[in-house]
Amino acid sequence: MDLVIDIFLDALLDTAKMLPFLFGVYLLIEYLEHKASDKFAAALRRLGPFGPVGGAAFGCIPQCGFSVAITNLFSGRLVSLGTLIAVYIATSDEAIPILLSNPQSVKYVWRLILAKLVIAVLAGLLVDAVLKFFRKKGNEENEPYADLCENCGCEDHGIVYSAFKHTVQIFIFLFIVSLALGFAINLLGEERLNSILMTDSVFQPFLAALIGLIPNCSASVILTNLYVSGSLSFGSVVAGLSTGAGLGLVVLFKTNKNIKENIAITVLLYAIGALSGLVINLVM
Repeated sequence: MDLVIDIFLDALLDTAKMLPFLFGVYLLIEYLEHKASDKFAAALRRLGPFGPVGGAAFGCIPQCGFSVAITNLFSGRLVSLGTLIAVYIATSDEAIPILLSNPQSVKYVWRLILAKLVIAVLAGLLVDAVLKFFRKKGNEENEPYADLCENCGCEDHGIVYSAFKHTVQIFIFLFIVSLALGFAINLLGEERLNSILMTDSVFQPFLAALIGLIPNCSASVILTNLYVSGSLSFGSVVAGLSTGAGLGLVVLFKTNKNIKENIAITVLLYAIGALSGLVINLVM
């Protein structure tokens, strides 16, 4: 019982320390998402063939609305596949707020953003170049589908309420994840847990990239916490967060009626994320 109480208190205290930082970060994110996401999307359309570059830059901003908006624009053939891929790869979902909320892990933020930004730009430009080579159109003059995030309810209560709501949700989930990891480490033992996660294995990025495909913030929360705790390598967390496109893939399968194309995009995203993580681990 004493062990259970210690694990519970450790998880609660570790998570509680993040609350003021989380709220501040989410307040900024909500402002950017609801006040500037439409401007980001419009600016991206004007970039033309350089869409992947702008997509990668905008995608680095941790917000779900932009990946959803770009998915709708792609479904309407108003942005290229390379731009879509660049946004998906650059998107980090909850990883950036979590790292920023922990003073000990702030040093990892810029390295993570830079790695994902470079991968996103290169992958996006390469995808568009290959499609152009095979004479496949990247854009068609169709109207985009309606923005599926417009009915999320955030606009009805203001950005402070939305920031508080997201902070509470992530706080609860972080606490549950921290608690689960605490029990896992104590029950399984650090060596066995590392074995499950294939620590020091060249195949770890492939497992992390698979986890990243889960269309929920839980994937990025788990991956980020495992990286901070030392269970995941830098290449592996990059792999997992590169495939973690938030709700983008869910919206893609809902709005884009070409199921084969959606599956191909998902496979392509997984391959880019896993191989990028593998290369990073081999180089570093």
